[in-house]
Amino acid sequence: MEDISVAICDDSALMRNLISRVIDETEGLTVAGKAMNGKFLVDKLALFKPDVIVLDIEMPEMTGVEFLRWRKQNKVDIPVIILSSIAEKGAAVTIECLELGAADFITKPNGSISADISSVSDRLIELISSYGGSYARRHGKQVRTSEFFSNLGSDRLVERKLATAMGKEKAQEFLSSSKDKASQNAASAFASSTTPKAPAVIEALRKPGKIEVIAIGISTGGPNALRDVFKMIDPHLKQPVLVVQHMPAGFTKEFANSLNKICALNVKEAEDNEPIEGGTIYIAPGNYHIYVEQTNFGKKMLRLSQEPQRNGHRPSADVLFESVAKVYQNHALGVIMTGMGKDGAVELAEMRKQGAWTLGQDEATAIVYGMPKVAYELGGVQKQVPLDKMADEISKLARENA
Repeated sequence: MEDISVAICDDSALMRNLISRVIDETEGLTVAGKAMNGKFLVDKLALFKPDVIVLDIEMPEMTGVEFLRWRKQNKVDIPVIILSSIAEKGAAVTIECLELGAADFITKPNGSISADISSVSDRLIELISSYGGSYARRHGKQVRTSEFFSNLGSDRLVERKLATAMGKEKAQEFLSSSKDKASQNAASAFASSTTPKAPAVIEALRKPGKIEVIAIGISTGGPNALRDVFKMIDPHLKQPVLVVQHMPAGFTKEFANSLNKICALNVKEAEDNEPIEGGTIYIAPGNYHIYVEQTNFGKKMLRLSQEPQRNGHRPSADVLFESVAKVYQNHALGVIMTGMGKDGAVELAEMRKQGAWTLGQDEATAIVYGMPKVAYELGGVQKQVPLDKMADEISKLARENA
């Protein structure tokens, strides 16, 4: 197996070193090179030959935004992960970076410079392995899958919990003594997670009916995938579209505004107690679950909540799909797309059981074939669809079953 190579571009020497340490300590990843600004990165890109770039925004000489403009102009396809602060201004600039072709973003802990990189290290590795791995495989490299790095993240979580309970030194001694067994368990989990399973058979309680709502669950790889879908969606679509994209608070409103610029339909961030209107796309706000509720008068409303995370997420696709299965039954279309983990899979299967139409993104075009894979194996996916056909498939089903 070859390593996924990572270029780091940040004007802070501290941040460059901290990010390098996370990468160096992760099996399957290696630092291709470090740059103090976008201009230095441009000059060294051919030498570094990275599979993925971790990019700061505010830098001297050439900012992250200016680098992305150069990247777009020169048709460079190396994926870029943005490091962003969570301020409102930072959110607007971060979404601008997505518009310019950045793959995804991570919010820096405690502002622009912080030694607490450990709080986002698992997320950083998830994005690096997902986007960098996808790029590397497209260019002929044999690299580890996202499931492998997901298991590594689980191991680190165990280590942190043990350190809290018994102290760092005792935790490391304990883990070292059980390393062989842990390695065997990790290898077994990795093998089972990548072995394809035949889909379960779901006996639907009723036949699919007319589609009154479309619900989409998506995670890693989602920002650009949603741009591709909504750019090509039928401008005459009559049904409302409810979307759970795993994204931090403070960014979803700007993200919805960004999608609204390229989509013929109205795209907005969802609000609590909002009537559901046809031909409108509602994006779940960061840190809020979104679900559908039917009033005593039969009117369907959008509701938000801060109930506990589900599957490690808030918003959670499972929460949305569960409510759609209950309220709409067989008068819905459920779509699950690229993303690590299993969020949305169980309740998409429930939607299918209630008679809803369902689609899943295929393995070849998903940045991470996690959520759609689990949904498919549970029998929740009627048809797997490549990303470039997803807008047409959704539009066709919605049009023919309006």
